[in-house]
Amino acid sequence: MQFSKRLDRFGDEIFSALNNRRMELEAQGMKIYNMSVGTPDFKTPEYIKKAVAEAAMDDDNWKYSLRDLPELLEAVCTYYKKRFDVELTPDMVMTVYGSQEGMGHLGMALCDEGDTVLLPDPCYPVFAAGSLMAGAVPYYYPLVAEHDFLPYVKGIPEEVAKKAKYMVVSLPSNPVGSIATPGLYEEIVEFAKKYDILIIHDNAYSDIIFDGAFGGSFLATPGAKEIGVEFFSLSKSFNVTGARLSFLAGRPDVIAALRKLRSQIDFGMFLPLQKAALSALQGPLDSVKEQCQMYQERRDALCQGLRDIGWELPNGKGTMFVWAKIPGGRTDSMAFCMELMEKAGVIVTPGASFGPHGEGYVRFALVLPPEKIRDAVEAIQKSGL
Repeated sequence: MQFSKRLDRFGDEIFSALNNRRMELEAQGMKIYNMSVGTPDFKTPEYIKKAVAEAAMDDDNWKYSLRDLPELLEAVCTYYKKRFDVELTPDMVMTVYGSQEGMGHLGMALCDEGDTVLLPDPCYPVFAAGSLMAGAVPYYYPLVAEHDFLPYVKGIPEEVAKKAKYMVVSLPSNPVGSIATPGLYEEIVEFAKKYDILIIHDNAYSDIIFDGAFGGSFLATPGAKEIGVEFFSLSKSFNVTGARLSFLAGRPDVIAALRKLRSQIDFGMFLPLQKAALSALQGPLDSVKEQCQMYQERRDALCQGLRDIGWELPNGKGTMFVWAKIPGGRTDSMAFCMELMEKAGVIVTPGASFGPHGEGYVRFALVLPPEKIRDAVEAIQKSGL
């Protein structure tokens, strides 16, 4: 039996190689500092766990949900108004099983075979995978140091822009750690209106943003709700990554299109999980703000530590990741990651796994406390890399 050749583009060989070698080194007794995968190490708030547990004891909640709870959609609207000063109505919101699942399927609802889509490079891999599964043709716009690792729409050729169906924007950005600067979203909205392009904004990290900056919503930009949608996730803010609690918000026709596709894929989000999301949205935000400060302390320990041992100051203005240029003029990020693991026990993600413009960089995940991060930096220094 032959399978779709599209599957050839979704290999995980890089992560398999790193993980297999990690297990071998751990078995040999080597001290490992795993800063590769972005899974928060903070605890899930008790009130969210309680909401899941209580809902799971109700037999009716084990049936197909078939739809999003009306009170959950209302809660998202209320939260967006309170948190982002954005007015939404329930027809502008739907649940998705994580932003990754939502992004992976949205292209299928929007694109026909051969449509052009605009994707950042480097980018989170599902941006490309979702487009390819839809049969679309990606055009990668580069995120480079020259433009502070931010989208630069003036650099997109007009002939490409005229053909584009949608553009993915991700800020704060995984993997490069950039945040939106004043006027950037307005420029993107103007670009989208000029060329009739839908903007898909990934807003998974609005609560992890540093140095006093405000983590807002793309939809707060004038005109954005007419040309865009936004993925909004509870995963990193409330440490519920395994529960996959996310939403798509924005233009009602886009929401309706993805909801129609999803009706053919599943029977709705498990009701106890919807109750968990409702609890998070209606609960206190003190722990979210405190957690952001702890991430900043980790960011500071890593960035200053690497700079002190001779690395170029990494880019880490937001998200739970830091984007660092490999020292010494080296450009093979996979080879460097393997050597870093072998000599220092520090595991990071090669930049090349996020796209061609990621080559020469590595991504650190801020999933260790500051003292262990300082130990990891010391191990890097001692390795001589």
